[in-house]
Amino acid sequence: MPRRAIYPGSFDPLTNGHLSIIHRALRLVDELVVAVVGNPKKAPLFPVDERKALIRGAIEASAPELASRVEIDHFEGLLVDYRAKKGIPTILRGLRAVSDFEYEFQMANMNRKLDAEFDTIFMMTGEDYYFISSQLVREVAALGGDVRGLVPPNVFAALAARFPLLLRHK
Repeated sequence: MPRRAIYPGSFDPLTNGHLSIIHRALRLVDELVVAVVGNPKKAPLFPVDERKALIRGAIEASAPELASRVEIDHFEGLLVDYRAKKGIPTILRGLRAVSDFEYEFQMANMNRKLDAEFDTIFMMTGEDYYFISSQLVREVAALGGDVRGLVPPNVFAALAARFPLLLRHK
């Protein structure tokens, strides 16, 4: 039976830190479901379908040999319900700093309380990416800051389409 895990997140936008986690996770599991969270309470920069396409494009461009082992999906609601629907017991979460751990630790324990089958694996983000967050990338891009090197090339192009000031950094 293949080892499978779910990597949930907003991925709004996908960063190189996320992509690093995906690549490294595929050394541990046979199949990875990257699950884009659709939260109706938040106003995302990119709609769910575009985020899914950006993730797929980034994986295919960076590691085409791994793309067949990654499913890109989305869900709304509780992660425990999505996990049960998929029949995958393992959730993967990336950590950048100690502050991430505190929040993720609380979430992992709440999820375990809601679903005893729920297991969370934490993976540290690589040292090159520990300071990157999707929110910070959005803010810097909106102000015209150069976010190349923080996001995959296809994501940079999508950001530049939304924030024309980025094009001055060709």
